[in-house]
Amino acid sequence: MKPPFASSGLARSSIPPTVWALGLVSLFMDISSEMIHSLLPLFLTGTLGASVAFVGLIDGIAESTAAISKIFSGYISDKIGRRKPLILLGYSLGALTKPFFAMAGGPFIVLGARFADRIGKGIRGAPRDALIADVTPADIRGRAFGLRQAMDTAGAFAGPLLAIALMALFASNIRAVFWVAVIPGMLAVLCVLLGVREPDEGAGSSQAKPPIDLKALRLLSPAFWTVVAIGVAFTLARFSEAFLILKAHADGLPLLLAPLVLVVMNVVYSLGAYPAGILSDRTPAATLLLLGLLALIAADLCLVYVPGLVGAFLGTALWGLHMAMTQGLLAKLVADHAPAHLRGSAFGLFNLATGIAMLFASVIAGLLWDQVGAGATFLAGAGFAALAALMVVFRRVHLNADAAPPT
Repeated sequence: MKPPFASSGLARSSIPPTVWALGLVSLFMDISSEMIHSLLPLFLTGTLGASVAFVGLIDGIAESTAAISKIFSGYISDKIGRRKPLILLGYSLGALTKPFFAMAGGPFIVLGARFADRIGKGIRGAPRDALIADVTPADIRGRAFGLRQAMDTAGAFAGPLLAIALMALFASNIRAVFWVAVIPGMLAVLCVLLGVREPDEGAGSSQAKPPIDLKALRLLSPAFWTVVAIGVAFTLARFSEAFLILKAHADGLPLLLAPLVLVVMNVVYSLGAYPAGILSDRTPAATLLLLGLLALIAADLCLVYVPGLVGAFLGTALWGLHMAMTQGLLAKLVADHAPAHLRGSAFGLFNLATGIAMLFASVIAGLLWDQVGAGATFLAGAGFAALAALMVVFRRVHLNADAAPPT
């Protein structure tokens, strides 16, 4: 049976225009977001007087909020048979939050802005990923997710580069940089309006089930739940990138150059994401996940044991390599092991579980940093990565299983 939203008349080797459009949307929104996020940890601790634990709490709450939003937006997009309205709403909300970072007079204003911004991310995330899966033939799905991730990450290193230039132009005025970040956010919304198209076929809304419906959950295979469990372990190991920025600054990186941390991470991430997506269509998933985890463990050990900025930037580059090898692959595995009519809900469930894990990961990382030191934070990350590797080894049969049938 033909899957809902399947593309027709499209060459199987061709990535659909909607995927390219969503890539541009992600690029512009990440330029906007990373201009802010590359400076936000130091803005919080330096300008607003927040502790490192509070920085971790902000990021943890923000990401778990996004996760909870994703499960409901995924279900709604399945139920109404439409993805674009939720994608547009999510990106619009993200763009509207940007001025509040520039106006923040205390850390709780930043918390509120991050909370609203991540609600927007949650609203758009699962429908966007489901739409990519809907319009893309299964044999190039890894490539499609890799392309969107690569364009997303290109924005994630262009944003910090722009932030560095603007910091020099505005004499290290962080608030002025935050104001400029509003512009690419609005461009992202414009790209959704003009470039994103849904297939003509409906989703079959009568088949969609509420996100907590037990009957629907039984339709999700053991392979899908294996992906969820491993995604949680991955997230516990990969806490907020804010700690990379704080580590480099503690090792001597000046405020003006702080965004270079995310530039390095995202250059590696962007260059690796698309080739990793192609590789994921041809290589057993467990193999790539293990290689990604080895990169993450190496990153943590570099951050602990290699002194100075050399260790900070080498660890950051390895962190980006880990992201390139695993993030698009995990999205592909969710799409592969969920029925098409529950795909949005499946992405929502996956992101709910990993978002809650991110809350715990970032809070634990911040507390360890404040109470024990930066080394303890990264050693704990390496330990969680080793645990995730053991899970991959023992569950590799499920991970390497064939994709679920379309209906």
